[in-house]
Amino acid sequence: MPQPYADLRIVLWPDPRLKKLSLPVESFDDGLRTLAARMFELMRAAKGVGLAAPQVGINLRLFVMNHSGDPKDDRVYVSPVLSDPEGDDEAEEGCLSLPRINVNVLRSRGLKIKARDLEGKVIEEIASGYLARIWQHEVDHLDGILLIDKMGPLGKLAHRKAMKELEDRYIAEYGALPSRPKAVKSAKPKPRRRAGA
Repeated sequence: MPQPYADLRIVLWPDPRLKKLSLPVESFDDGLRTLAARMFELMRAAKGVGLAAPQVGINLRLFVMNHSGDPKDDRVYVSPVLSDPEGDDEAEEGCLSLPRINVNVLRSRGLKIKARDLEGKVIEEIASGYLARIWQHEVDHLDGILLIDKMGPLGKLAHRKAMKELEDRYIAEYGALPSRPKAVKSAKPKPRRRAGA
């Protein structure tokens, strides 16, 4: 497998690449096919059902999935767009970039996906239940949204040990935690003086 894809691995939180908005795919070439093949290898090795390109450090709008484990159910979605949500469904989700962390997430029960395959041909599908949940989880990754963004204060408290271990692992590899963008303070409007005061 040509470089750099042979060296790809699943990146773990708090790697900043997981929080970036991914870019549209512009080239449907052998490189894209090789990337998807490597993503399937990594997904299977980690016993996952889906893997988005940002999870291997590539900020492109692409994800692979297989909900059954049968190779005939391998699917690749390039530049996916979700629409027509129907109903609500809450269930527990895990994430290959957040090992040992599971979160109850409210998702649409059913929806439509429009994307392209590895040849650039348009795909349109409708699904509900587990398939629809996987689509939504992976598209979140393409938008820089993680399971921890869906946690409330109690969830963060419950998973603080696992999150601390991931932070310590990141520091051991890179020397420090990634810098977080500073919140922009909104300027408070100055009180207006009332006429005659």
